[in-house]
Amino acid sequence: MIEIQNVSKRFDSASGEVLALRQVSLTVEKGDIFGVIGFSGAGKSTLVRLVNLLERPSEGRVLVDGTDITTLSMPDLRKLRKNIGMIFQQFNLLQSKSVFQNIAAPLILNKVPKQEIDRRVKELLQFVELEDKANTNVSRLSGGQKQRVGIARALATNPSILLCDEATSALDPKTTDSILELLKKINRELNVTILLITHEMNVICNVCTKVAVMDSGSVLEQGTVLEVFGNPQHKITKSFVKTVINDSIPQSLVQNIRNNQNESRIFRLRFQGDTAGKPLLYRISTEFHMENSILFATVCELQGVVFSIMIVQVFGSKQKLDEIQKFIEDSSVQVEVLSLTGEGEDKND
Repeated sequence: MIEIQNVSKRFDSASGEVLALRQVSLTVEKGDIFGVIGFSGAGKSTLVRLVNLLERPSEGRVLVDGTDITTLSMPDLRKLRKNIGMIFQQFNLLQSKSVFQNIAAPLILNKVPKQEIDRRVKELLQFVELEDKANTNVSRLSGGQKQRVGIARALATNPSILLCDEATSALDPKTTDSILELLKKINRELNVTILLITHEMNVICNVCTKVAVMDSGSVLEQGTVLEVFGNPQHKITKSFVKTVINDSIPQSLVQNIRNNQNESRIFRLRFQGDTAGKPLLYRISTEFHMENSILFATVCELQGVVFSIMIVQVFGSKQKLDEIQKFIEDSSVQVEVLSLTGEGEDKND
C-alpha cells in the first residue's frame, strides 16, 4: 500500500545542507500498524510527511497503491490526500470551535451536504466515545479528549491510511493506553492501515505489527516487532529494548561475580514462544550435574508471543561449559556468552 523507495531528503539551513533522510526504503502493507521509532532528529517526522507529500523527496520515489505520488498533478494530489488522514502530537485543533465543528471541518471543505455532515460527525463521535462533548469548545477538553477529536477529524473522509506523528507523546501513560486501544480499534474495525512514528518503545510493543528503527536519517533494521525487538542487532535498537526489558546484570552482583574465583561462564538466554516453557536449567542441573545461579530474569509479551530473558552463571570446567553451551544452542534458545569488563557487562564475541 505504501512503498518508500531509496528516498533521500535534503534541507538548506544557515549552516549548510542538512541530509534528513538517507536512502530510506520501507514497505507498509495493507492492514499493517507500522511503527517507526527513533530518537529526536532521526528523521521520523520527515519520513511520515512524505506519504502525503507535505514534504517532497530530494531523491527516490513514494508510491501509494502503486502510484508514484511525486508525479501527481495538484488536483490529483488533493484527491489522494482525502484518502490519507493525519493526527499530530499537539492535536492541531481549532481552539475557538466546538468538537462538532472541528470534526466537520474537512467535510465542509469538501462541500459535503449538511445532512451528510451531521450523520458522519455523530457516527464518529460515537466511535471515539465523545457523544456528550459535541457542543463543547475544544479548549475545555483534556489532552486525551483532544486527541480523540483529532482522530475523529482524521477519519471524517473515510481514509484508508492514517498517519500518526508522535500522537501520544503529549499524553500521560493511562491516556496513552486508551488512545492506543482506539488506534487498534480503527485498524481492526475500519480496516485502516496505520503508519505511526514515536520515540516510545511501549507504543511499538502495545500496538504495532511491524517496526523500523531509524537513526541519523537511515533505517537500521526493520521487520515484525518480534523479529526486531526479540533479537535486536544494532546498538540503538538494543537501547530501546532496554527501556522495557532491561536485560543487564544488576550492578550489585557484578563485584561478587568478579571476586568469585570458581571457573564459570555467564549466559544470556532468550526464550521465545514455545521455548519459554522449556525446563532448561533443570536439565542442566540433572543431566550435566552442573551448578547454576540465576542473575537476572524477566518475561513479557510481544505481539501475543511470550518472550523472556534470563542471565545465568553456570559453574564447571571449560570442557563441561562448552558442552552446556552446545546443549543450549541445540535447544533452539538464543544464547550469548557475557563477560564482565571494566565497570559493566559486555557481549563476548
